Amino acid sequence: MAIMITDECINCGACEPECPNNAIYEGGIEWAIADGTSVKGSYKLEYGGETTADEKHAPVAEDYYYITPEKCTECVGFHEEPQCAAVCPVDCCVPDPEHVETNEQLLARKEKLHL
Repeated sequence: MAIMITDECINCGACEPECPNNAIYEGGIEWAIADGTSVKGSYKLEYGGETTADEKHAPVAEDYYYITPEKCTECVGFHEEPQCAAVCPVDCCVPDPEHVETNEQLLARKEKLHL
């Protein structure tokens, strides 16, 4: 499953630079598939619809850092554990029960994001 950041986040920002997919954003900042990936052109979103790689999407959270599930791979294929959770000083990077995925799905997402 993807990782999510709970509202207990203290906005320290420790998680953001650790994400190999650039799936973590500061609250209120729009996200795009192209941010930190090699994707260009049209992209099929896994949670509905299509987009272009550069199209900006509404933030998942306004007041604290968030992880977009369209880009989160739980660090599968990069690290042994989710790096956001490893560095979070308040343990607010937790599994997202609304986005349960297998390792195969997470690896496939990694391959899509990093051509």
